[in-house]
Amino acid sequence: MTVKRDYYELLGVPRNATQQEIEQAYRKRAIEYHPDRVPPEKKDEAREKFKDISEAYAVLSDPQKRKQYDMFGHAGIDSRYTQEDIFRGVDFSSIFENLGFGNSGFGDTFEDIFDLFNLGRTKTRNRPRKGPDIEYPVSITLEEAYKGTEKQIQYYHTQTCPVCKGTGVRPGTNKKTCPVCKGTGHQTSLLGGFMTFSQTCSRCNGTGEIIETPCKECKGRGKIKKSSELTVKIPPGVNTGTYIRVQGKGEAGELGGPPGDLYVQTNVLPHSIFRRENNNLFIEKKIPYTVACLGGEVEVPTLDGKISMKIPPGTESNKTFRIKEKGMPDLHTGKHGDLYVIVTIDVPTKLTEKQKELLRELSKTF
Repeated sequence: MTVKRDYYELLGVPRNATQQEIEQAYRKRAIEYHPDRVPPEKKDEAREKFKDISEAYAVLSDPQKRKQYDMFGHAGIDSRYTQEDIFRGVDFSSIFENLGFGNSGFGDTFEDIFDLFNLGRTKTRNRPRKGPDIEYPVSITLEEAYKGTEKQIQYYHTQTCPVCKGTGVRPGTNKKTCPVCKGTGHQTSLLGGFMTFSQTCSRCNGTGEIIETPCKECKGRGKIKKSSELTVKIPPGVNTGTYIRVQGKGEAGELGGPPGDLYVQTNVLPHSIFRRENNNLFIEKKIPYTVACLGGEVEVPTLDGKISMKIPPGTESNKTFRIKEKGMPDLHTGKHGDLYVIVTIDVPTKLTEKQKELLRELSKTF
């Protein structure tokens, strides 16, 4: 059994918070956890949090429900209200009227709250809606991640039908009101003589309308499947798991609504000599035994080309040298990380007799 968190705690407000404070807190968290404003890998987590804070706001914004909750906690709400009752009469969209979101998707999500809680649909949902997002993986080399690159991709996705413009009906005809739900989008049944149960209409799938004469091109779906080619710009500094959003290149919207977005996920391939940790790079460099003893200079490869690095006398094996700003660029600031060079001493295994004699003479001096 899942234990519900305290509504006040979910919104981050005290129990004596004013209605304005509750609304402001919900607005802040709704923006933070809106499923369309997070990367695809976080959508499920964000959707659950969005559901929780929306339920908390629906209760605390209603004086009667809030009083019941303050007196009896979750038990007082669960015993008196169904999920549909909790959200009935709550105007979520008005909270964002003055923030300039327009058609950014917030209105769709607030109407989707009934779907999030499996409460069925209403006729007001029968309008254009944004399409789903698409994820597309792309593999790149470390050099490409360092400098940035462009990748040509080809992928299949749905597009709005050009014949019916997404309506699904043959041009010149119209949809009809569903005869089963009478256009409401849901069916209500009476259980046990006193409790009602609402579910999505099985005839129209919650749209409130049916198509009697479907479009010949899309067979009534309002969408067609097509292949698209696209050049994606990958900025310097990406890492494995970075998402690049290409707006409007996802699946087609519902009923002629705007398409979703395409999220290109980068996978940086392992490198033969460099190891990456965040924006820093690590490399192992063998140096001659004589250079380790006497000091000198050695060439070190970087992603910009070779550079010269000084080795002080008496350098021991596995000593690490730091070369500033020769690592990866930061994706957001462009500032470079560092390159760490781990030196190992290259001990010769094949010596001439003269070299052996010289080493014997050297050992005597120690």
